[in-house]
Amino acid sequence: MAAAATSGIENTTSTQQRDDRLTVCAIAAVAFMFSDVLHEGLGHACIALMTVAPQGLLTTVAWSSAYDSKLVDAGGTLVNLAAAGVFWLLLKGLRRASVPARLFLLLCCAFNLFGGSGYFLFSGVTNFGDWAGVINGLHPHLAWRMGLVAVGVFAYWGAVVVIGGAVVRYLGVPLADRARYWKLALASYLSAIVVSTLGGLMNPMGLQYVLLSALPATAGADCGLLWMRYYVPKATTPERSGDPIGRSWPWIGAGLAVTVVFVLVLGRGIPLHR
Repeated sequence: MAAAATSGIENTTSTQQRDDRLTVCAIAAVAFMFSDVLHEGLGHACIALMTVAPQGLLTTVAWSSAYDSKLVDAGGTLVNLAAAGVFWLLLKGLRRASVPARLFLLLCCAFNLFGGSGYFLFSGVTNFGDWAGVINGLHPHLAWRMGLVAVGVFAYWGAVVVIGGAVVRYLGVPLADRARYWKLALASYLSAIVVSTLGGLMNPMGLQYVLLSALPATAGADCGLLWMRYYVPKATTPERSGDPIGRSWPWIGAGLAVTVVFVLVLGRGIPLHR
């Protein structure tokens, strides 16, 4: 019995060592940048150009235009939540996808879902950001802010439960393998923060947007990755194989290429016209 237990520990340690952190970070970076572009590009810029704005500037941290509306303010969050649903369906449906592909789909779902649900709470508490603009002018204002906080708390808690359980069911990482679960979550979280900060530092609107938007939105919204394991029901079991993620140069190359464009091109700002 003791020998079997020792063997199990050695196998777990071997699996942990075989997860390639560089590949995990690259996958997480691409997933985060995709969710960011969906929020700012499709959710804000496209809706603005199709409705009220003849032109504007798109960066990694904001859509800036002299023309605005409540629909434009709400668009980023709504697109993130819709995208999270699409990625969730793909994650559940593509049963033969590789573990790296499943990690990408799961993180796309996670970043979109955490960002979308977290924005309600963020704007309700700080009276800043997209949903502060949505409720601006609505009375009683304090009641609307409290409503955003309540929606944000319940929505974010639901997101944490959903994503935390998906790591077990669809990535095949059992709760008992705490070290591997933690390393995948931490690597994904730190990758998002690094990429978000680098892109924010390049924006032409100044450092304040990094401090007020990029860092709080990423570090705050995605912190659920760090503690979601504690909200996964103990009865949750893997439904698919949890093979270790090996070194993948295509993923690493894609991560590097997309990051360069994200930071040096989109980070500096892209003027868009109707």
